[in-house]
Amino acid sequence: MMTLRQLAEQPETIPMATSWLLADLGEARGRQELFTRQSPQKLKILREHALIESAISSNRIEGVTVEHSRIAEVVLGKAKLRDRDEAEVRGYRDALTLIHDQTTGLPISEDTILRLHRLSHVGAGDAGQYKEHDSHIIEKRPDGRVRVRFKTVAAAQTPAFTRQMFLLWRECLHQRLAPPLIAMAAMNLDFLCIHPFRDGNGRTSRLLMLLQSYHFGYEAGRYISLERLIEEHKERYYETLEQSSHRWHEGRHDPWPYTNFLLFILLRACREFEERIGKLDSPKGAKAEMVLNAIRKQRGEFRLVDIERACPGVGREWIRTLMVEMKKSGELTCRGRGPGARWSFLWWKQ
Repeated sequence: MMTLRQLAEQPETIPMATSWLLADLGEARGRQELFTRQSPQKLKILREHALIESAISSNRIEGVTVEHSRIAEVVLGKAKLRDRDEAEVRGYRDALTLIHDQTTGLPISEDTILRLHRLSHVGAGDAGQYKEHDSHIIEKRPDGRVRVRFKTVAAAQTPAFTRQMFLLWRECLHQRLAPPLIAMAAMNLDFLCIHPFRDGNGRTSRLLMLLQSYHFGYEAGRYISLERLIEEHKERYYETLEQSSHRWHEGRHDPWPYTNFLLFILLRACREFEERIGKLDSPKGAKAEMVLNAIRKQRGEFRLVDIERACPGVGREWIRTLMVEMKKSGELTCRGRGPGARWSFLWWKQ
């Protein structure tokens, strides 16, 4: 709530880089309706793809993983769950479904974050409950040493800090103290610094960001996984979070590195949505060209899953067959076997 308090007490001039991001996001929102008028079946493909990516990526950032062959069954099906990791991934799916179904009908409130945490942290004894003991964000270094990266709000103060955060959020929007997307990023930063739960804070913060983006009319997260984009830029995510949380307790921190990161992620989602809708508009006979274009864009090593993500609606085995043919023709090389194999496109031969 220290960031929202900054906006309320000391409104700052928005940095130029942030202003550019806001302008680009405004233009993307203006084009959004055009793209969401596309065929329901095409959008359904993107929604299912994004649901899988979001449930997997947001949990994988926190070290929760599911066997690749089980992903579709766990996220989209009703298969019996094998372990706690699968339960948490399905729970995250349920939280996403709640947000997607209710959208602006789901208020941004204390009750909502407790509900989202309860769903996404299913099976934990303290799901949907604030932490009972003090906990800090610890970094484990490669040499085995550990350091406290950030001291979070004490457990005894957590409920009061969280409620104050929501009061400041409503005040910020009502009095228009900052552009809505700036307020969204400020609240996201404050939430992570308060760290209200024993576990699952990162996942809940990403669900909250998705819900807030819907409230402000940005629908790209329904079709493009914000969580997957954050995972792809995970190092930058942690770097900007540390930069912006420094001196947070004194209210003398710099929120703009983390703010710009979140705006960048949302903008990437908007642009990727437009790009994918364009690809889905191609005639059926152009699926091969879609895959070929995705491969030709690669510089350096890539995996089959990278091409699969770039080609929604195209089956994995079909992509694999095409890649094997390109290997035989000398266009691709492959290092390793199975899903983890690393491929390279020999672009200089083209």
